[in-house]
Amino acid sequence: AGWFDIFLQGSLNNFMGMAKQGKTEKARRHQKIIVGPWIHSLGAKGTERTIGDIDFGPNVLVDLIEEQTRWFDYWLKGVDNGIVDEPRIKLFVMGANRWREADEWPLPETRYTPYYIHSGGKANSVFGDGALSAAQPENETPDEFVYDPEHPVKTIGGSTCCSEATFAVSMGPRDQRPNEYRPDVLVYTTPPLERDVEVTGPVKAVLYASSSAPDTDFTAKLVDVYPGGYAMNVAQGILRARYRDSWEEPTLLEPGRVYRYDIDLWSTSNCFQKGHRILVEISSSNFPQFDRNPNTGHPFGQDAELQKAHQTVYHDREHPSHIVLPVIP
Repeated sequence: AGWFDIFLQGSLNNFMGMAKQGKTEKARRHQKIIVGPWIHSLGAKGTERTIGDIDFGPNVLVDLIEEQTRWFDYWLKGVDNGIVDEPRIKLFVMGANRWREADEWPLPETRYTPYYIHSGGKANSVFGDGALSAAQPENETPDEFVYDPEHPVKTIGGSTCCSEATFAVSMGPRDQRPNEYRPDVLVYTTPPLERDVEVTGPVKAVLYASSSAPDTDFTAKLVDVYPGGYAMNVAQGILRARYRDSWEEPTLLEPGRVYRYDIDLWSTSNCFQKGHRILVEISSSNFPQFDRNPNTGHPFGQDAELQKAHQTVYHDREHPSHIVLPVIP
C-alpha cells in the first residue's frame, strides 16, 4: 500500500482484521504488509524515488515484484527463503526517509497526543492568527468561514486514484499553499519544532462546529511545513455531517447548534523534522476528490440546488477542538 493510496486504510484494515480474526493461528500470524510513500501505482512497483513533489531518496527503492515473488515461492512452492521469519510490517517514514519494521499495527509504543487549535477568531488562511499546541484552550473566540459549493476548495494532491495520466487531479505529496491562501480554509500551526516529531499510525481530528445549513461537510488536513514555507500534505479526512453519528441512520443538523465531529484522517508515517512546523487545515470541501455537499439537506443527486453554509468552529474549554497524532517516542 501507499501513504497516498486511495486504498491505504482498507489495506491496513485487512491486515489488522486477518491478524486478529483469521480462522487459524497460521493465518493470523502470517500476514504481511509493506507501506511506502506512494500513490496507487506504488511508485512503479517500488522503483521510483520521486512521488508528487518529493524525492524520498535512494532508501525508498524496493523491488515489490521480488517481495511478492518470495512470498508466493514460500507459500506455493515451499521454498524456505526466510520471508515468514522477517518482521510482518515494513513502513516508510517520510521526512526521515527510512524504513521502519514492526510486528503490530498500530505500533505498541504509540503515544496518542492531542494538539489543540487556537486563535483570536481570525484563523482564516495562512495569514490569520491560528495556532496549534499541546495546551488546552480556555476562553477563545471561535473561527468562522463561508463554504460556497460553487467555489469549493480544490484538491491538491492526496489519496486520489489512480494515476495523473488517467485522472487530471494532482496526486501524492503536493504544496498546499494555494489552498491556504483562501479565507474559507482555517489554518492552525505550531511554532518551528525544537526536535523531530515522528507521527506513525492512525490520525483523527475532533472538531466542535456549527453550521447554518441542515447538512454540510467538514474537512481536516495534516500538513508538514518546511522552513522555506513549502507545505506538504501528510493526511486528510472528511465527514459528511448527516453521517456524524451513524452511516445507517443519517440525521440532519439543527442550524446553529454545536455538534462534535470525529474526522478520520486514515493513517500515515511522517517525521516532522526539527525546524519544521505541524499545520492543520479545517474547511468544508476537497473537490473533486470528494463530492461537494450542496448544503441543502436534500437527497443527493436528485436536484441542482446549491446554497452557502456559514460555518463556525469552536475551540474553548467546553469545545476543545484538536487533532490526535500518533507520536512515536
